[in-house]
Amino acid sequence: MIPAVILVISSVVFLQFFVFYCRSIIAATSNQPLPQDVQDVTGIVDSPSPEDFPRVVQLLNLCPDRPEERGQLRAVSSYYKLLGLVRSTMALAIPSLKSWADHERSQCTYFAAVALGRRIAFSRDLLAQQMLP
Repeated sequence: MIPAVILVISSVVFLQFFVFYCRSIIAATSNQPLPQDVQDVTGIVDSPSPEDFPRVVQLLNLCPDRPEERGQLRAVSSYYKLLGLVRSTMALAIPSLKSWADHERSQCTYFAAVALGRRIAFSRDLLAQQMLP
């Protein structure tokens, strides 16, 4: 019985840490402007839709990745999926949770769009380095 209690408490604490970590990653990019290239490619102008996340991640996968962003993107993708699970299960009982989850999911999309802008700039830098003799 004690090991089960320890497992449950550890899982809850880990989940809480994970949520705070993801929210801090997202908050670090929330005040950065969305580059014009990203706006042109994704069609996101002001506020992204939560449903745009998979499309933005697909565009991210087309660009060469930056090693320093791999873990962050995986964490935010997992957080986005967790929010989808919360939205489809717990939000049925608590309606205000649905609007919160949608807001958080749109913030995940904005993070992915900013990361796409960084990768586009990184790709341009790689191309410019290859063009030099």
